[in-house]
Amino acid sequence: MPVRRITKHGETVLKTACPPLDYEAFKPELPALIKDMWATMAAARGVGLAAPQIGLSLRIAVIDVRPEGKSDRIVLINPEIVSLEGELNDEEGCLSLPGVYAKLRRHSRARVRALDENGVSRELSGEGLLARAFQHEIDHLDGRLYIDRIPFEERLAVLDVIKKAKPGWD
Repeated sequence: MPVRRITKHGETVLKTACPPLDYEAFKPELPALIKDMWATMAAARGVGLAAPQIGLSLRIAVIDVRPEGKSDRIVLINPEIVSLEGELNDEEGCLSLPGVYAKLRRHSRARVRALDENGVSRELSGEGLLARAFQHEIDHLDGRLYIDRIPFEERLAVLDVIKKAKPGWD
């Protein structure tokens, strides 16, 4: 279960949409990859991690927002958003932009459809932080970072913060 290097803002893989994953063809490699993703996310103290964040253009994400302090691990393979409702305006961050946060409007409820690690199609619903995590990780799989969603003027300020923070990133 090695901890993998997390890709940072500016790396091409973060801006490239991931093609759908052929589950059957990739099935033998999934258990090791998913273990690595869990280990990497835990080491970085994150609540979600998408494969592009470890340099892989694969449509896979893991999420554990720890509701009520308990682990509730979710694996999403080829996820798609089924429905979005409500509004939530809160600060958001990203493991690929360490130390950089910005207020971002997202939907407060989200329903997604995806395969789990066993290839079973599931529909999952989330509110609050889980809804935000669904949207954030699927954005990664679509080649978007959360800062791509903030207004231009605010993005300029965030890019200035990124420029100053970048020398400290590993």
